[in-house]
Amino acid sequence: LRPGIIGWALLDICFAVKQYSEYGHVTNSMWLAILPQLLYAVDALWFESAVITTMDITTDGFGWMLGFGDLCWVPSIYSLQARFLSSCPVQHSALFTALVATLAVVSFLTFRLSNSEKNAFRADPNHPSVRHLEYIETEAGSKLLVSGWWGMARHINYTGDWFFGLAQCLATGFETPMTYFFAAYFLVLLLHRNNRDEHKCRQKYKKDWDRYCERVPYQFIPFIY
Repeated sequence: LRPGIIGWALLDICFAVKQYSEYGHVTNSMWLAILPQLLYAVDALWFESAVITTMDITTDGFGWMLGFGDLCWVPSIYSLQARFLSSCPVQHSALFTALVATLAVVSFLTFRLSNSEKNAFRADPNHPSVRHLEYIETEAGSKLLVSGWWGMARHINYTGDWFFGLAQCLATGFETPMTYFFAAYFLVLLLHRNNRDEHKCRQKYKKDWDRYCERVPYQFIPFIY
């Protein structure tokens, strides 16, 4: 995790410095792109113990995907927005900047708070911060949350994660589809991961999973999908 995440952050900073050296200033679009990414990098390192419970570790294990993905794909592909803006600066209006910044903040909070709630409940269901939450107890011995963030959608963290990435793409404007590659790729990745997770859970929990889906019918976006 660390080399790729830190490499991504360093590349972002380098691209911002390049823009400043070329044009004498750093555009608001560059700040819109790299500040959320730097926040995401700090978040990943600060909460890295939670990575142990993710599907990457529990199901996939270490191999080509994590080796190549974390060390090469993350820093080179996730920094495309900053790379583009370093050579093709874009200056946004105050309204557009505010809208993109708001999307970034709301989606990041959705991602972080939902993950923190899940991790806190896994660690200690009786902790004061989560003991008020409703859950379904399964025959497999697991407890599935049906209130709080996880009562809104079965993969509400994926929702926040994707919209957070989309905000970073929107920061580049609409001059090229290249900078939206991340949003398209990430959507495919999350939908594929969602389908794998749904299949695994249905096999594991059987009738309890049907009961859970009745309580939490939406997968990503509450009242929509």
